[in-house]
Amino acid sequence: MSYQLRREEVLDVAGLQAMLEHSPGKAAQAILAAAGQGVSEAQLLLGQILLDGRGIQQDASVARRWFGIAAQGGSAMAHNMLGRCLEHGWGGAVDPSQAAIHYARAADAGLDWGLYNLGNLLATGRGLPADQAQALNCYEKAAQMGHAKSMNLYGRYLEHGIATTPSPVRAVRWYRRSAEAGDFRGMFSLAMVLVERGQVGEAAPWLERARIEGNLNFLRAALVTLQDAGPVLMSFAGRYAEEIERREA
Repeated sequence: MSYQLRREEVLDVAGLQAMLEHSPGKAAQAILAAAGQGVSEAQLLLGQILLDGRGIQQDASVARRWFGIAAQGGSAMAHNMLGRCLEHGWGGAVDPSQAAIHYARAADAGLDWGLYNLGNLLATGRGLPADQAQALNCYEKAAQMGHAKSMNLYGRYLEHGIATTPSPVRAVRWYRRSAEAGDFRGMFSLAMVLVERGQVGEAAPWLERARIEGNLNFLRAALVTLQDAGPVLMSFAGRYAEEIERREA
């Protein structure tokens, strides 16, 4: 039976997301039907499941088009996701300049992810001129909104005095908030500051969590940092190396 959203209904996005876990095909049909009826939330969700291949054949190029449709309808998250497609070349050509435009629209709408992604482009000079002061502003705004990854990066700018006066005390506070919010890079940042203070015992649980929860690219970079830190962290370096080997197997 086809799914039709009656005019007076509000799309149950949370319900459809839950349905994706146990009946992905059925959920995809409902999302596709609602997207076709012009429901912005469904268009965004359709783009996401097409990108991930959940309940529907994976197709990044079609996902990119649906993100564009939802963005035209005013969805801030759709602008953010379209920006990611443009930045990373998902479903089409890489275009960091256009990615920056869509991230900026998401950021202007108050979306924390838009601020974070725009900050990353500003920090690295991709798609627009590098501007560390503006990157800092983006990270600070997103961090204040509770965005865990931005908390870590805001902490880094504070620790190293990038486009601002160095403030190690404030940096540690933001690293801790990032770690406690579940960001593995925040966990590692906090742990390394604690190690510098001689608080290896307090750092150890955060290093272990970062090892377990971090992705492979992070683990490779973290391993170099741990190896450079000297004998005090060699045991952790060994565990990170073992984790990398296990995942690459």
